[in-house]
Amino acid sequence: MNIDDRITTLAQNLLNYSLDVKPKEVVYIDIIGHDARELGQELIRICTKMGAIPYWQSFDDSYSKPFFNQANPVQHQIFSLFHQEIMQKVDCYIGIRSPSNPYALSDLTHEAGELKRRYFWQEVHGNIRQEKRWVVLRYPNEAMSMLAQKSKEVFEDFYFQVCNLDYSKMSRAMDPLVNLMEKTDKVRIVSPGTDITFSIKDISVKKCDGKLNIPDGEVFTAPVRDSINGSISYNASTFYDGSRFENISLSVKEGKIIKADCQGNSEKLNKILNTDDNARYFGEFAIGVNPHIKHPMNDILFDEKIAGSIHLTPGSSYDVASNGNKSSVHWDLVLIQRSSYGGGDLYFDDQLIRKDGLFVVDDLQDLNPEALI
Repeated sequence: MNIDDRITTLAQNLLNYSLDVKPKEVVYIDIIGHDARELGQELIRICTKMGAIPYWQSFDDSYSKPFFNQANPVQHQIFSLFHQEIMQKVDCYIGIRSPSNPYALSDLTHEAGELKRRYFWQEVHGNIRQEKRWVVLRYPNEAMSMLAQKSKEVFEDFYFQVCNLDYSKMSRAMDPLVNLMEKTDKVRIVSPGTDITFSIKDISVKKCDGKLNIPDGEVFTAPVRDSINGSISYNASTFYDGSRFENISLSVKEGKIIKADCQGNSEKLNKILNTDDNARYFGEFAIGVNPHIKHPMNDILFDEKIAGSIHLTPGSSYDVASNGNKSSVHWDLVLIQRSSYGGGDLYFDDQLIRKDGLFVVDDLQDLNPEALI
């Protein structure tokens, strides 16, 4: 069987650049969706050739749905413990997501979705996986092509262009932004329907340069938990808990979301934000810089890296950039500030850093799209 050279390149990048796999290490290859089988096979082949030990599983949401629909809390807990033991035994994790139907779990009840997040997602992926070397990616199929409103062939070309980007070059260009954010106290974001301020003082700043997500391209930290005040309107649609949300707007006082609306689905939006005591606080602030990703496609692994975007995330913070907020919710909501999306300004300590999606500070010019392509 002839394998597309782009798949081989992607597999090599994942194992060598993203994970730096060594001989005798156990690599967990976790595949959702049958369309990713060629990438899975290539990862297993190359991983074995490198002297590592691949462990793999491949399934579709249609298999997990009967369990998550019916399981009680005790069953969820035992299911989670089983998967925790697997995750604890591996050195590296690759998560490949290629579901045939992104709406497959959309009819889970809110309670069932909450149990899944609390026991499986938070304990296995939110806790143990974070201690490993890991990378997560989507893989192109018909469903993703339709979400992106492109033909499968055009979307595949886009996908491999984005995922096989020179991330080492991007990594170097990110360093001045990391340094600047580490020195910053006050952040202000201004766009149509948005004027919001918060502090990021003394919270770690991390660059996402192809080590954890593919595609990649963001620099993130967390807001000081109680420092956020103002309003924000997100102009990128988003999937969460099996549903699509559009035009989410939030009003925030002293860090807490006091009002939340969206187009046509406000009731479910507020149910999610009421999942636990900390879901109405924020756990992440990030700046997207991937030059090839310009428009939302309702897939957060792509959308959060959109060039000229930010995301301000309700829910849990990451341990590597923690503000102390812990929740079973982590919902990356994206605001695009390029002029074609209404424009906007980003300020650090009252200095204009980025206008209409383009960095205006000399040290950050290498992060603008024309410099990264």
